[in-house]
Amino acid sequence: MAFKLHPVLAADCIQLGQFELCRVLLMNDANYPWLILVPQVDGVREVFELSDSQQLQLMDESHYVLKALNDTFKADKMNQAALGNMVPQLHIHHVVRYKNDAAWPAPVWGKVASVAYGKEDLEEMVAKVNKVLSNHQHYRAYNN
Repeated sequence: MAFKLHPVLAADCIQLGQFELCRVLLMNDANYPWLILVPQVDGVREVFELSDSQQLQLMDESHYVLKALNDTFKADKMNQAALGNMVPQLHIHHVVRYKNDAAWPAPVWGKVASVAYGKEDLEEMVAKVNKVLSNHQHYRAYNN
């Protein structure tokens, strides 16, 4: 059975590319640079449901994304979360935070309305993120 992205993630995000394990999504919210990693394993809701090798691969990919976003966007703080209360498919949020962002210091969920990227801003963000992620040997960008 082929991997299928949850419809809410597909609707709320732009699919950028993939690593060895995870699909890489950009949350369509211009309030924050915000990537989501989705392990491409059907039926997984929790990290502990992945095999040991998949858990290590997820950690490698997630740490790479955290550092890349932090360095690229000069974050004051990086937020990482795997809630899954609304979308049961395992997915991990990686959100760049600034002390002057709209939700600081609270979590980003439900604090302010999301703002979809405009066409030019989206193109710029996709190019910027794909450029930095392409430094990872296993990252492959999609043609958006």
